Amino acid sequence: MDIEAIRRDAEHPVQATRADLAGVAADLAAAFADDVMFDWFMRDDDRRAAAQGRFFKTVVERMAFGAARIDRPAGGGAAAIWMPYEAVIKPTSWRDELAILPTLLNATGFARFGRLLAVREDMDKHHPMDRPHAYLWFLGVAPAAQGRGIGSRLLKSATDRLDAAGEAAYLETQTERNIALYLRHGFTVISEHRPRPEAPMLWSMWREAQTAE
Repeated sequence: MDIEAIRRDAEHPVQATRADLAGVAADLAAAFADDVMFDWFMRDDDRRAAAQGRFFKTVVERMAFGAARIDRPAGGGAAAIWMPYEAVIKPTSWRDELAILPTLLNATGFARFGRLLAVREDMDKHHPMDRPHAYLWFLGVAPAAQGRGIGSRLLKSATDRLDAAGEAAYLETQTERNIALYLRHGFTVISEHRPRPEAPMLWSMWREAQTAE
């Protein structure tokens, strides 16, 4: 993995094509392998790694591609999925819910499926649907490339684009150390919440479009 090339390319990311989707899914699955919230709702047996890979494959190929903007360095290694406001407020049809149900059950197992439902309900409850915005659904960097400013470069490229369009942004993070990163890029914490009392914390963050002075 050429880290310097990924760093350079993250400053001017490309939008993923269908040919890139497997790589995007693999990068995100690896990036979230040790994530605290995924640890809470994902199955905890020896099938977890494969289930998480399948989960992100479904997210990227069936839920994001065509509806979202997927930014990535040209050679891969990281990805950001931005959902437009129109997709955020569009209700998921029962057909789509049924289509992804096997993947979700495979990801959690029956014992933890309720935890995933609690996460979804909590995120929906705190998501500000009444204000147009772009939603950063996922931002992840492959483990070998983490800590090199790649996520920050992807984020800056997106916020520059949103500022030019006069568009606000919203995200959640379950990783406390990432709050400082998002604060540096103009986000502010608007709420703190847990899907259940024993669940990890989620921080909801909002960013108004910024204009050059």
